[in-house]
Amino acid sequence: MISGIHRPAKLVIDQQAIFDNVQQAVKRLPADTVLWAVVKADGYGHGMLQVAQAAAAAGATGFCVALLDEALGLRQAGFDQPILVLGVTPANQVTLAAQQRISLAAPDAAWLQTAAATLQNSTAPLSVHLAFDTGMGRIGVQTVAEVQAAMALLRQAPFVFDGVFTHFSTADEADTTHFNQQVQQFKTLLAAVGQRPRYVHVANSATSLWHQACASNVVRFGVAMYGLNPSGDALPLPYPLKPALRIESELTFVKQVPAGAAISYGATYHAAQPEWIGTIPVGYADGWQRRLQGFHVLINGQACEIVGRICMDQLMVRLPEKLPAGTKVTLVGTDGDTAISLQDVASFAHTIHYEIACGLTMRLPRVYLPYQA
Repeated sequence: MISGIHRPAKLVIDQQAIFDNVQQAVKRLPADTVLWAVVKADGYGHGMLQVAQAAAAAGATGFCVALLDEALGLRQAGFDQPILVLGVTPANQVTLAAQQRISLAAPDAAWLQTAAATLQNSTAPLSVHLAFDTGMGRIGVQTVAEVQAAMALLRQAPFVFDGVFTHFSTADEADTTHFNQQVQQFKTLLAAVGQRPRYVHVANSATSLWHQACASNVVRFGVAMYGLNPSGDALPLPYPLKPALRIESELTFVKQVPAGAAISYGATYHAAQPEWIGTIPVGYADGWQRRLQGFHVLINGQACEIVGRICMDQLMVRLPEKLPAGTKVTLVGTDGDTAISLQDVASFAHTIHYEIACGLTMRLPRVYLPYQA
């Protein structure tokens, strides 16, 4: 997708906010625990390489991604820290990971068998973290017998057994019943491993903020690094985080329409009286979803409602008065004493801020404000 650098719309990413969020988290870690920055999905839409740069400077000692391609991107950019691919990598692709010193998640013994066959002619061993499914229902071994079957393979070449991990599915909720069940299951499966590997990790952002779970020496710091509350607004943060992203644009066209005039596809909005309508060059092709009709943007510190259906490339808002083309528009961020957060957007769209951030397409150019260590 081509970035729209010749239109007035952009994402502004504050690397200082990312640096500060990571630094705060690192300072709160026990002495024997490290932080790995989760930079998958292009750094949750913030830019993988730029986020990794700020996070490493702030004290992150490793990275987590979802895809082998993302890990390779970090290596190609010069990042030498440990990298773990959290998703399942096709077992016939593991040689490339071994050559690049990239750790892979092993979902079960069958995957390990195929990976071992693939690595027969490899001169480099493969670093592996065994995944435990303790109640997420996604990937990983579920029983003691499955752990033992996997360990029988992991103790042999061509593997280096570097870690075990799980993912808590409700660490961001007030009800801790399922969370506690997952903790107990993790302890049961960990006991079946025998000698612990170098890395034992269970803590995502939510766990690191609200729980003292169990023996773990790595925090996988994800959404909180970007200044976002993992729970949305369900749980208060134990310390403040700085949002790293804002979205800015401008009015490209302003007109007055008569009472009854229809706006946008489907004629779902009609002006109740003569109204000033402003057009903004952002649409659902940029990740500003159609279901945000009726939400608002900020112009001169005032909330201006999005009227009519959001188009692929543009949206329209009702203005309080005639304003000149070129007037600044804030879709996410602060304008005067008023602010729109990603959580505000997500709440209106009945989703989570993760989805909003990750859905912002590359057509919106990213502008980075540098950090100072």
